[in-house]
Amino acid sequence: MSQKSEIIVTRYASPCGDLQLGSLGENLCLCDWVAEKGKRDYVHDRLKRHLDARFKEGVSHVNVMAACQLDEYFAGARRHFELPLIFVGTEFQKSVWRRLTEIPYGVTVSYRELSCGLGNRQAVRAVARANGANALSVIVPCHRVIGSSGSLTGYAGGLAAKEFLLRLEGAVL
Repeated sequence: MSQKSEIIVTRYASPCGDLQLGSLGENLCLCDWVAEKGKRDYVHDRLKRHLDARFKEGVSHVNVMAACQLDEYFAGARRHFELPLIFVGTEFQKSVWRRLTEIPYGVTVSYRELSCGLGNRQAVRAVARANGANALSVIVPCHRVIGSSGSLTGYAGGLAAKEFLLRLEGAVL
C-alpha cells in the first residue's frame, strides 16, 4: 500500500469569514471558505483524489506565508499574492483560474468578458462553473467576477464576503 501525501491545513480568520489554507509540499493548493460546506467537500474530494493525498491539520511554511500575505491584503498593504500555487482541475478550469489571476486589483469583469478573454464567447456557463470550483479563493480572485448587469452573483464565501472584498479593493459597485 502506498503512503499518501499530506495536505497540511490551517484555519485562517479573515475579517469576512474563516478560510482554510492547505499546502502540499512547498505549494499552496487550498484557500477556501470554511462556511461553504457543500463546495468545500467537492473541493476537498477533488484535491485528495488528484493529488493522491489526505488532509492533516497542522502548520506549514507555505500556510504561514499565505496567512501573512492575506493579513497584508486585508490591511490594504498587498495587491498581488506571491505564493507558489498548485491548480487542481481540468485544463479548461486551469485556464480560467490563470485568467482570474490577471484581473487587476479593484477591477471587476463579467462572466461574459472573462469568457471572451478566453477566446470563447459561448462558454459563459462553463466559465462560471470553473470560477465556482476555484480552490484558491481571494488569492485567485474569483470575487472580481460579477454578473453582466453589474450585480454581485454567487460566491462561495457568501455575497457579503464578496462585497467586502470588492469594497476593500475600491471596486466600483
